[in-house]
Amino acid sequence: MSDRRVTRRNVLKGAAFVVGAPYVITSAALGNNEKAPASERVVLGHIGVGGRGTDLRNGFQSCKNAQSVAVADAYSDRRDAAAKLIEGKAYGDFRELLDRKDIDAVVIATPDHWHVPIAIAAARAGKDAYVEKPLGLTIAQDLACRKAFTEKKRVFQYGTQQRSSGHCRLGCELVRSGRIGKVDTIEVIAPDGGEGGSTEEIPVPPALDYPMWIGPAPMAAYTQDRCVTPGTYYIYDYSIGYLGGWGAHPLDIMVWGSDADIAGPMTVEGTGKIPTQGLYNTVIHWRVNIQMAGGVKMTFKHGSDSTKFIGPDGWVRIWRGGIDAEPKSLLESKIGPNDVHLMESPRQDQNFIDAVKARGKTVSPIGDAVRSDIISQLSDIAIRLQRKLTWDPLKEVIVNDPEASGMLSRRMRAPWTL
Repeated sequence: MSDRRVTRRNVLKGAAFVVGAPYVITSAALGNNEKAPASERVVLGHIGVGGRGTDLRNGFQSCKNAQSVAVADAYSDRRDAAAKLIEGKAYGDFRELLDRKDIDAVVIATPDHWHVPIAIAAARAGKDAYVEKPLGLTIAQDLACRKAFTEKKRVFQYGTQQRSSGHCRLGCELVRSGRIGKVDTIEVIAPDGGEGGSTEEIPVPPALDYPMWIGPAPMAAYTQDRCVTPGTYYIYDYSIGYLGGWGAHPLDIMVWGSDADIAGPMTVEGTGKIPTQGLYNTVIHWRVNIQMAGGVKMTFKHGSDSTKFIGPDGWVRIWRGGIDAEPKSLLESKIGPNDVHLMESPRQDQNFIDAVKARGKTVSPIGDAVRSDIISQLSDIAIRLQRKLTWDPLKEVIVNDPEASGMLSRRMRAPWTL
């Protein structure tokens, strides 16, 4: 938790301020056999409480040693309803939530373009952060986020929940332990995006603080599909589409099972369609070919959802719902004491709470989040420019294309900065 001096009196006074209740010592504050005393809990604020944010809030409320006390959202009806459910306080501006000294950590589940700016602000405010995927809108944002959490020594958890699935861990341990030999091919598949979306301007809903929702993105006319799913995933001002929005899951498993992406310079080239009709304009129908150091070839394409590692002695394929391998005997083998053992995490949210309390590592740390996001970002740039890029993972730069290098960052609308 934060470095401030924590006492039972200070915690209870803070809780009374949050809910507007009299200063009393309740049985909930004192704790019981299932719930830790207030002074030992990780105090949470939730930033973004739409569909995914609601799911996360519900999950964290069931975590041991966690207590949600505040929410922030650009929609007044959402934040008021969420605050009522947790008996906490609602904020229209996330910065006011971050100013609270009693909050240890935040859960960020905003539209994609807000993930990194808010995460960096949280780190600078002394908060740990659980951040939904994908990570940044650009590679420059990814690197700035990693820098902030590293320098401020804050705990980071990436919301790629598959690392908390036992079969995903087993598959990656089999690969890293050499059961299929040296990996020579990696195949990553993620669901496709979509076209359409209304471009007709309509009045902004009364419950929405539209300038706050837009934040660092370019100001644009409000339409019925702009600020709702799937528009938030399919509009390039706010996202790179499912290349990152869904690709984050199988790409994260690729990173967990292999270090091919950081072994040396790699080339990235691909094809895809960028819709020209309607509101949605992120890449769809993509196929990306990546030549990694050491002769490893990787393909990243639209389709189902899986990560497949192929070596001279067999293959392992992992997806959210299961695992397959050849030979089948791999699935019955045990990970022994001399094999690679990855962190075990039965729940992504509880893993974060435990790491905050212990000031330790999470199962999905910032370094791995940056690595997988870089793959999706480079794929997007290569498709948009229709040419091959060369990426140096040591220097973290595109070495062969000044125009592509210029796409590693985007201008942010004033007054927002990283």
